[in-house]
Amino acid sequence: MRILVTGGAGFIGSAVVRHLVLLKGYEVLNIDKLTYAGTLGSLRAVAQHPRHRLLKADIADGAAMAQAFERFRPERVMHLAAETHVDRSINGAAEFLHTNVVGSFALLEAARVFWAGLAEPEQARFRFLQVSTDEVYGSLGAQGLFDETTPYDPSSPYSASKAAADHLARAWHRTYGLPVVVANCSNNYGPFQFPEKLVPLTILKALEGSPLPLYGRGEHVRDWLHVEDHARALDLIAERGRPGQTYNVGARNERRNLEVVEGICALLDALRPQGAPHNQLIRFVEDRPGHDARYGVDASKLQTELGWRAEESFETGLEKTVRWYLDNQWWWRPLQQRYAGQRLGVLPGGKA
Repeated sequence: MRILVTGGAGFIGSAVVRHLVLLKGYEVLNIDKLTYAGTLGSLRAVAQHPRHRLLKADIADGAAMAQAFERFRPERVMHLAAETHVDRSINGAAEFLHTNVVGSFALLEAARVFWAGLAEPEQARFRFLQVSTDEVYGSLGAQGLFDETTPYDPSSPYSASKAAADHLARAWHRTYGLPVVVANCSNNYGPFQFPEKLVPLTILKALEGSPLPLYGRGEHVRDWLHVEDHARALDLIAERGRPGQTYNVGARNERRNLEVVEGICALLDALRPQGAPHNQLIRFVEDRPGHDARYGVDASKLQTELGWRAEESFETGLEKTVRWYLDNQWWWRPLQQRYAGQRLGVLPGGKA
């Protein structure tokens, strides 16, 4: 099996690459632009592996993508390359439109042309997996869950750009017949996550005794999915998902952000007691604009149709994650030169 993975040096992408190469024995062409959040250290386990090749390229470069398809001749595409951080999208939407919208268009076109030239049996086996987010659905109230029929209602430049990419992918299926499958996931956490996101940011700030910022009163709710569970789900969806269908990926681990941060603090109190109790570092800060109140994902379709189940509970996954960051300073220490934990997503004039 030859699989083309985009964004494979990022957080979720590198987990997918490690899963495909080391556990499934597949041949992978990993296309990554290696922006600030793409780290070669995340690929250390496969860097010298004969089944892994890394191509540094921008997915918006149509000629480079066409050449990659023709040379590698993939049987599947797993498209994860994206600008992903909501706060950064507030101040720098242009990069999100370039990669998430223009880049997705260029990749879909390259895939369409390549697929159209395949023999019929190869066309039937080919799949293009568009990896997306539950944030495209907007915000939930106190009750209910997002399912695959929930209308799109994005709130941020990030989620709007991902929604646009999803619409393009579905259009390429309906118009051209390209066998596209879409996966919308909940909040991921786990090893190798760039420290701008809530879980690693909290761990690293707590270790240095710095304040732990929480938007509003920490009441925003997210459904937390361990990245390795997500990687297994994406492999399964790419293998057995039906073209034209959408599959939501979530672990039914809904937690308030305050609960997440307090959970990390409690683990650090036990594992690294210097500075305990770490929850004394929590500081509530002005909320960011357009901050969705709650996400919750119904993954019943994925579970009943394809047989996927999350292996990690939030408690087991969070402990493994905290231990990983404690044990792997080699990976995150150099990244602090790229991002030192400063507040992002502040509008001109200082308003959050």
